[in-house]
Parts: sequence; C-alpha cells; structure tokens
Amino acid sequence: MDMYASHGFLRSDIGDVDVIFHDGLYHLFHLVLPNHDFIAHAVSSDGMSWRRVKNALFVGDPGSWDDDMLWTMHVTPDPDREGEWRMFYTGLSRSEYGRVQRVGLARSKDLYHWERCVDANYPLEIRGPYYESSVDEGRQWVSFRDPFFFIDENTGARLLLTSGRVKNGPVIRRGCVAMAREIAPDTFEFLSPLHKPGLYDDVEVPNLFWLGDRYYLIGSIREDIKIHYWYSERLEGPYENFFENVLLPFGNYAGRVCQNGGRPLLFCFFARTEIINGREVTKKVLPPPKELVQGRSGRLRLKSSSAFNNLVIGSEKITAVSQCRFLYGNSHATLSDLEGGLNFACRSGYEAVLLPGHHADFRLRCVLALNGSGKCGLVLRTNDDGDGYYLALDLVKGVAQIRAWGANPTPVFEHSFRYDQLQDAHFQEEQRESWSVEVVAHGMYLEVSIGSYVVLSLVDETYAEGAVGFYAESASLGITDLQIESLARPVSEHASEMVYTATRPDNSDREAAR
Repeated sequence: MDMYASHGFLRSDIGDVDVIFHDGLYHLFHLVLPNHDFIAHAVSSDGMSWRRVKNALFVGDPGSWDDDMLWTMHVTPDPDREGEWRMFYTGLSRSEYGRVQRVGLARSKDLYHWERCVDANYPLEIRGPYYESSVDEGRQWVSFRDPFFFIDENTGARLLLTSGRVKNGPVIRRGCVAMAREIAPDTFEFLSPLHKPGLYDDVEVPNLFWLGDRYYLIGSIREDIKIHYWYSERLEGPYENFFENVLLPFGNYAGRVCQNGGRPLLFCFFARTEIINGREVTKKVLPPPKELVQGRSGRLRLKSSSAFNNLVIGSEKITAVSQCRFLYGNSHATLSDLEGGLNFACRSGYEAVLLPGHHADFRLRCVLALNGSGKCGLVLRTNDDGDGYYLALDLVKGVAQIRAWGANPTPVFEHSFRYDQLQDAHFQEEQRESWSVEVVAHGMYLEVSIGSYVVLSLVDETYAEGAVGFYAESASLGITDLQIESLARPVSEHASEMVYTATRPDNSDREAAR
C-alpha cells in the first residue's frame, strides 16, 4: 500500500507522474526510468494502493519524431469529443540526439487503450518570438516539455502550459512557464510566457488551477529540488509569490494536481538515496497524496490524506503520568499530570519521555505548548539507547526538522554515529500559545503536520519500529489531547499485473523474486 515504486532490474525507477480521478478510480500515468521508453498506467480506489494495468504508450517506431524517449505527460478529458480523453506528452527523436523537445498527442475512449494522433497538427513545436526554439540558442537544446492543459472555468480559455525558456537574459535564468492557446480543436498559437521568474534554469512540470479566489501556479525547481508556487487574481497574471513559496520541501518533485470533485489533490514523487551494489543511487517513490487548501492570507497549504483514517486499527489516549516512562533518567526532568494531558519538563540536559507500546506504523496527534525558550520535539521509532528519528520543533521561530540519529553499526572513530539531516521546513504564520501536531509513520513514509498543515513529507528506511515520545532540553512542555493510533501495515497486492509498493523487503520477498 504505502508508496508506489517501480521495482525493475537495478536502476529501474518511477519518473514524472500524472493522476486523474474518473468513475471512482484514480488513474496514475508515469514514466519509467532510466530508459524513458514507455508510459506506465496503474489504478487505485484510494490514491494510495496501486495496481498496474496495461501500459499506455511506448516510444515511436524508428524514424518517428518520438523514437528516442517519452517524457512528462498530462491526461485530460477531450473538450471536443464527449467521453474521450487526450494525453499530451513530451517526445524526443534519436536523429536529433534528443536535443529538441516536442509535444505530441494520444487519444483514448476508456483511459486504458491509447492511440497516437498522427494528423498534421502534431507534434507541436515551440515557436514565436518569445521562446528559445533552436539548438543554436541558450543551452543548445530546445526546452518544450511537461505539458499541462488547462480550461479556465471563469473565461473559457484553453491553455497549454509547458516548461520553456525565454530568448533573452542570463542563460541559466531563462526558465519560464511557456503558454499556447487552443484557438480551434487541436490548433494552438503561442503567447508570451504565463510566468517568467527570471531566476531559474527551468520551471518544470507546471500546473495551474483556481482555488478560493485566485489562480495558483505550481512548478518544480531543479536548483533546490522543491515544489514552488505562485498566485494571481487574474488568469493572465502577473503571478506573485509570498515570503515563503515552497509548497513541499527538499526531495519532493514533479508535483501534479488531480481534481476529485473540486477537491484538488497533489501527487508527486520523492527522490531518496540508497546504496545499490556499493553505489549511491537516487530512487523515486510515489508517497500518499495531499489535499490542497487555501490557508490564511491566501497561502497555499497541504492537508494529510484522509485515506489514513481507513487504516486505523487501534487507538490509545494518553492522559496520565503512569502510562509513560523516561528514557535516560535525567534527575533534572519531571513529569506531572496536567488537565487533559501531561506536563513534561527538563531544566538541564536532555530527557525523553516515552509513551506506552512499541510502534511501527502509527499516527500521533497532540497539542503542544512550550513554556520557556528551550528545545523540544519528538522521538520516533527509538530504542532504549535513543537511536531513532528526532523531530525537532522550534515553536518560537516556526521550524520543523527531522533527522535520523543513532549508533553506526560499523563504528570507526568519529564515524561511530550517524546524524543524518533528512528534511526541514518553516511553518509559522503567527505567534501562538500552542500548536496542534500530527505525525504519520507508515512503512518508509514519514509525514509531519503542524497547525493542521503538512510541513514535512519524506521517505526513509533507517528505523522501522520502536518507542514514540517527546524530548525536552531546558524546556517545559505542555502535552494535551494526546492520542496515538495504530495503522494497518503496508501490503503488496497481487492482481493480473503486479502491484509494486515501496515496503521494506524481507527474506520471503527475495526468495519469491528468484
């Protein structure tokens, strides 16, 4: 369940994704790396557990414009053929050594069987006075990829957005959201960029949607490997950004918006590092989706998937000191009952208080109030030596940071420990006396919400299970409304085609693969 991945030979990996919701099913289309030779298709009833079905599209025959590689795609209803679907996709040609990107079209009547459109309108080639359109410009290759088709409900405009590059300016600052308008069925004219930050090499995998009272534009930025966003009250812009316009932190990339009954969901892949045959390799997985909502002041925020509610198999509320224990026995630490919860303090040094039970897959919810100016946070999946995940929460500055911290199994002098900074993010909009906190640990997936909004979302397999609790260092922490829920284990499904999920392999998995 947990996370979808492509478990092929050695480097086989999931690439950019696109998800649509139709007739009660989510349809996932994704690239398969490193070959980029076909677009895979999987389906799901909840957006979390996927079943592979018939592959959607393969590279073209030798000599065709897309005979080298297929890149990012976007599937939408065909506005001119009721009940049919269009897939805009990026293609590269072997004869050009993949240096020119074009956008082609495939059609389907059922989302499962796709045929290339071979009329004179496709493939589209970027042109006009606004964009680099020749290999002699800029970086000596033509950027025209990651199509996103958008029909504006307010104006009726039909727009095709892509990752493109303007002609002028510093070469590594020319990335923009290129725009073409569909003026007749399958006929497009290129317009000036929808948005030109003037800062990045490319704005990849653009998305545009209307939410609340404004338009939101999402793009992924290679420079920091994060998903960013901009906003405007008018379709044509200009598009602005807030003081903090990172939608998801480091490692999350190629975000795509899926509309489910007017409820926009964000899907993306997470890139994590693992060692294969002694080499460091980046692998990608598809974490659970998040719901996009409009927060205070119009900021775009994310909420945890409601699908986790269906995985709860047990729950315990923690209301008394007698249910907990200290990890280190620091004499400066105290734990006392508080109306509706606990008061945990450690005047000097470090201490952690652990909740009852041994936890692998869980969701923890509580309200935290920091008294004083010391340090606090949570310990997750820790053992009695304190090896585990440490979630540091700066409730004054509004910073969340998670790290894997513990003994190295093969210690050599100063390398006797591991201290891996996994992810960090800012969350504070205003000063508060208390903060609601939610932590989801499900398989390798870790998610942290502060004030009801997701701030950390990552994949890591360092620690699989252990105790859960809170830590304080020269701080006093009020913990109320504390509840920890057990979640059903991630499982792999079997159907006519295998479902691949990013769970931890065990011996039986390896034996079955032989």
